[in-house]
Amino acid sequence: MIRKALLTIPVLLLPLAACGGEEAPTPDVTAEAPPASQGVPAPMSSRGGEQQVAQEGSIQFDVPGNWQQQPPSSPMRMAQATIPGSGGPADLAVFFFGPGGGGGVEANIQRWVDQMAPAPGSNPQPETFDVNGFRVTWIDVSGTLLPSNMGTGPATEQPNSRLYGAVVEGPGGPWFFKATGPEATMSAERENFLKMLRSVRGS
Repeated sequence: MIRKALLTIPVLLLPLAACGGEEAPTPDVTAEAPPASQGVPAPMSSRGGEQQVAQEGSIQFDVPGNWQQQPPSSPMRMAQATIPGSGGPADLAVFFFGPGGGGGVEANIQRWVDQMAPAPGSNPQPETFDVNGFRVTWIDVSGTLLPSNMGTGPATEQPNSRLYGAVVEGPGGPWFFKATGPEATMSAERENFLKMLRSVRGS
């Protein structure tokens, strides 16, 4: 399989910080993501150094080949990609706040739900699965994406939106995956988001 180069991210010990609203201070990212190659999953790493020997406290995961990797737009994002689709572009961001940092699973799941006004009659519930020694808890919320008070989200309500959020627990973690965007785009990429989570592994 042809693979795109690793996006390298240092893992440093940080004070505890909640991953909510959007983002909290995290270590600087020194490497930039290369342009995406269409149709080819891209391995990304949470620890600096391309093709490093596996170390405790780091992960790799495969970004769907049609997603466009980008250099993180702020030091708070450990990895970033644009998700193209018929409804317009969506956004993936991956956060890491240091070993044990970022808050608990339930608090983050609830925070993501609170960033949306769920569609009437919906009752989003988290789901959990294990993969390669990691525990993944994720949520799928459709409805209206609410304005952010952190200055990094939408300034106005965004109806017909969808949010996928996931907490990945494992040695050195947790890591936080969040994707938001138009319903039409996100619904078509739901399985790709899950495939990415199922590809999480130690690096």
